[in-house]
Amino acid sequence: MSSDTLFTDAARHPYDSLTPDRVLDALDSIGLVGDGRLMALSSYENRVYQVQLQDPAEGTPEVVVAKFYRPGRWSEAQLLEEHAFGAALAQAEIPAVCPLVVHGATLHRFEEFFFSVCPRRGGRPPELDDFEVLEWIGRFLARIHTVGAALPFTARPALDLASFGTASRDWLLSHQMVPLDVQADWDKACTQALEIVAAGPLAQVGQGIAPLRLHGDCHPGNILWTPTDRPDGGPHFVDLDDARMGPAVQDLWMLLSGDRRQRTLQLSGLLDGYEQFRSFDRRELALIEPLRTLRLIHYSAWLARRWADPIFPANFPWFGSSDYWQGQVVMLQDQIEAMQEPPLVV
Repeated sequence: MSSDTLFTDAARHPYDSLTPDRVLDALDSIGLVGDGRLMALSSYENRVYQVQLQDPAEGTPEVVVAKFYRPGRWSEAQLLEEHAFGAALAQAEIPAVCPLVVHGATLHRFEEFFFSVCPRRGGRPPELDDFEVLEWIGRFLARIHTVGAALPFTARPALDLASFGTASRDWLLSHQMVPLDVQADWDKACTQALEIVAAGPLAQVGQGIAPLRLHGDCHPGNILWTPTDRPDGGPHFVDLDDARMGPAVQDLWMLLSGDRRQRTLQLSGLLDGYEQFRSFDRRELALIEPLRTLRLIHYSAWLARRWADPIFPANFPWFGSSDYWQGQVVMLQDQIEAMQEPPLVV
């Protein structure tokens, strides 16, 4: 079963069988006994639970977070590569939350589910209008990328035009996910946008611009900020689930928002911190809008591929309507214009 699998029968979705009792049984199978207090945490791609343990062994936290990976999305080798990357970050004293080693392993299997267990970490989203916060995050991103550049992923995929853009567009059209009254306009805008991406600097990744192991989904929700008066205060990076090979700027651009002036100031703060530890290839700034375009197309395909999972219709009720797709046409047209503007300069 591949990551492109569409579960067409919601009543038989694999997660339907993941009851609280089975979550506790899975933890019990590796010697972690819950005391019955279990809380589902916000997660769409996977299922994640906070579990209070009963009489945890020395060195094991009293409260853990158990992640049950979506069946069929990643292979065992790909999950182990993610865990190895997280372990390398932890060894470099980078505050990335990664799985605990339980009985000599970070990845476990219970019936059809792979799962892992992490320590619980609290925090709030970072204040990205604070230059000091941006600089701090930039320093840690540089350190993450230094570790990421040491070795390549061999099992996990790369962020590229084919997988994120072309395959996403073709899947949506072949599965007739775009309403007929919008399909022609969306196909035209999407194809034009992808042609611009194909002709642009993204083609230099792997030839002139060096790819490396990335966080891959470094948006503000995946950075937990804790008070700086604590010994471990500052940013904690969570959720390496989308880690893959790609250009360094992929882990920076999702932290930028607002108009061009605001984004330039935010990028300046990130790079001020980043370049204290690692050089940054300024040619990658021209990749920001192409990468944003690919994410826009990939996001629609992701929602469509997961639609038979009951959690998706409940949380994204607006998806699939003509209004949604008309909005996507407008955003793609905006991206076509943005990709033809000069890149940000700092």
